[in-house]
Amino acid sequence: MAPDDGAAGSRITFREGQAAQPAALERVAAHVRDALAGADLSPLRSARRPLFTGIGASFAALALPVELLRQHGVATHRVLADEIARVTSGFDADLLVGVSQSGRSTETLAAFEQVEAPTLAVVNVAPSALTQLAGQSLDLGNEPDSFASTVGFTGTVLALDLLAGVVTGAGGAHWDGIGARVVDMGERVAAVVARLRARAAECVAADAVASGASLASAEAAALLLREVARVPSSASATHNHLHGEMESAGRTLHLVFGDGRETELARTLSAAGHLTVLFTTRPVVAGPDLAVVALPDVPPAVRVVLEVVAVQELVAAIADERGIAIESFVFANNDTKLGGVDPRDFEIVSHDG
Repeated sequence: MAPDDGAAGSRITFREGQAAQPAALERVAAHVRDALAGADLSPLRSARRPLFTGIGASFAALALPVELLRQHGVATHRVLADEIARVTSGFDADLLVGVSQSGRSTETLAAFEQVEAPTLAVVNVAPSALTQLAGQSLDLGNEPDSFASTVGFTGTVLALDLLAGVVTGAGGAHWDGIGARVVDMGERVAAVVARLRARAAECVAADAVASGASLASAEAAALLLREVARVPSSASATHNHLHGEMESAGRTLHLVFGDGRETELARTLSAAGHLTVLFTTRPVVAGPDLAVVALPDVPPAVRVVLEVVAVQELVAAIADERGIAIESFVFANNDTKLGGVDPRDFEIVSHDG
């Protein structure tokens, strides 16, 4: 879940990002609320066909505002930024909202350069290339982040929720005390992770499954499993997963997020002997092959943040069990960021690590 490169001096380790997250999210909430209070939000309020775009982890985060706005009757979608850049005329939007943590993702910049609709950028680092290109921008406050994103991702989810609240009228009171909630989740998931980390590290692949807003959590989880623990992983919408995708279960780790059909899916997988972790508010009893991460009953965006916080702890533990240095990325794709990547951010290593 690599973010766009941050400003110089802003890179921290994954574990530092986890430790910094409670205080950082409190700062982000205050910063974004202040920014929205002083902004001209009429383009967002009047949009009838807003389109959200991003790439990688930013695209995953966009599952949240799309779900929230659709529930409010707004016709909206999320589209990978490179799709817009390739065929701009194929999208009928009256507002383009682009997410890029550093504001340097080349695909998102290309989409903004070609689209004719008004644009709004959501970034961590400001000023940046994307904020300079956008009609309006919203930033997280230049929070330090890890290369496999921790604070940057959860902070982006928070900001997107507050942005969606401008349309839905939800407000942001549910973010009060988010730091304490994150600390509590970290403590709660630690015991679950301790019981399954050794077995999870032996899995050869993983699936992350969810519906609604938690699809952001599933997609973030798949990225983190690949980037942090180097476990081949995929994310699926719950009902799509039922239509054949789950047939490949075998020596696999299954992360299931939800309270509806997801609980039965988790029971089915674990009953067949497959290691399954269920993230739910329901009182589901754990078993030999079923671990349960109990979630509080909170609004969707807060839930996504807490789910991802729990996943961060799990993937860090799997990486440790597998002897993988979290900051050691294998590939440096120099064309994904404007100006290239900073080789100081990670060490290039072989597949054998």
